Amino acid sequence: MIDKSTSTKIVTPELSNDERLSETPLARSHLAQKHHYPSVSNNPTHDSYLQIESQTTSLAVEAAVSIIINGIHYAVLMASPHQLEYLAVGFLFSEGLIQYSHELLDWEVTHLADIASYQKFAQDSNDESLDSVSIEQSLEQFQDYDIYVVELVLSQRCHQRIQAQKRQLAGRTGCGMCGITGLTQALPNLSAYSQDRLQYEHNQQTGIDDIQTAAPSLDYLLALRQQVDAAQHTHQLTGAVHAAATIHNQQLYLFEDVGRHNALDKLIGWQLRQKADISCVLMTSRLSIELVQKSVRSQIPWLVGMSAPTSTAVRVAERYGLGLAGFLRDNRVTYYTKQDNI
Repeated sequence: MIDKSTSTKIVTPELSNDERLSETPLARSHLAQKHHYPSVSNNPTHDSYLQIESQTTSLAVEAAVSIIINGIHYAVLMASPHQLEYLAVGFLFSEGLIQYSHELLDWEVTHLADIASYQKFAQDSNDESLDSVSIEQSLEQFQDYDIYVVELVLSQRCHQRIQAQKRQLAGRTGCGMCGITGLTQALPNLSAYSQDRLQYEHNQQTGIDDIQTAAPSLDYLLALRQQVDAAQHTHQLTGAVHAAATIHNQQLYLFEDVGRHNALDKLIGWQLRQKADISCVLMTSRLSIELVQKSVRSQIPWLVGMSAPTSTAVRVAERYGLGLAGFLRDNRVTYYTKQDNI
């Protein structure tokens, strides 16, 4: 089992929390009205006990992130507008469009914050279907949205993959599969990334047959959760974002987003950019099938959730040798795969 007692340092990639909140709004204040009954009341349903309080709340920003690859409008994700380079790299890897970080040659993020920036984007996009009237109508529609454009330049080989897999994706916050047409895309064969196959190939090359990724112990996972709870600054403000976290070189790396699949994509993008070898990823969410698929493709040995996995997630994890555990809360955790390795 993984059971490291050494202390860890919390690392926020790129910027500190205060800097992130000032440079890119991850949360905004909103005036709200709270209705509640005092807990001391013996009759909490009686109108006389109803209390009304005006208060300022913090709401998580949910932005539309347009992914443009080599001039092709590929996807629109609803995500938290931070660490967008990692999000884009992790998303492209999860989509099977890139295999290595260096295949991303260049990237640029543009925030469409006003009419002028949107008009420039519309003109640069060379979209013949947009006329001046359409642009004005879109401006009216987009006023309520935070819009970011991530323009990526990939290698020629990757461009050919994009042409072969070209599709439009409108991703919703809670869905990592929205817009996918065709079961072969939604349910891919990940045998090439199977932990069992990778271990077999390693054994063939080295002649060592006892290399296994030990299961994380309960003590290790409880300590990890405690650090994640303390480091989830945006969630503490808003109560509306998920996180993906891992320990690397005794440091905690944590990625927050309104979408759990986006949070994992950010972690995967960081993993690729840093060439980091990690053994366990903790998700603050339930473990659904797209999280398992992303973890298998990224060769993450163990995926642990604070909530439950789905039945399909467990079956796919078992097929490809991914360690899966859930219900990490209070003083317990439940292991669903690789029980013989615990």
